[in-house]
Amino acid sequence: MDYQIGQVIDGIVTGIQPYGAFVQLDVRTQGLIHISECRSAFIKCVDDELRVGMKIKVMILDIDEYSGKVSLSRRSVLSNLELEQANLELSSEKNHFHYWTNQYLDFGFTTIAKNKAAMVEEAMQRLK
Repeated sequence: MDYQIGQVIDGIVTGIQPYGAFVQLDVRTQGLIHISECRSAFIKCVDDELRVGMKIKVMILDIDEYSGKVSLSRRSVLSNLELEQANLELSSEKNHFHYWTNQYLDFGFTTIAKNKAAMVEEAMQRLK
């Protein structure tokens, strides 16, 4: 095996499992991209990101000399444009806002200052 850790090479996706994708690097060598290494963002399943027969660039993360297993990463070689597109897809899915309070109510320090006398009066009544 003539590969080195950190090397970027082309491969072809040959199989997809729930935990990752198998990539053929050459006639004798196959590696695995773990689901966490498919893309920088969260993906539910590998099928959302990769397809069998797809040609992709990958980086070699680790080579187990004893077993010959090769760990690969796709997210480390994605170009900035691809990353921006992936983030745009994710942000379009989550294009809504959550407010922890009702944004239409007039709360804040100004409101407290306006209602200070009534609040003090109410507090004094509770203490009695």
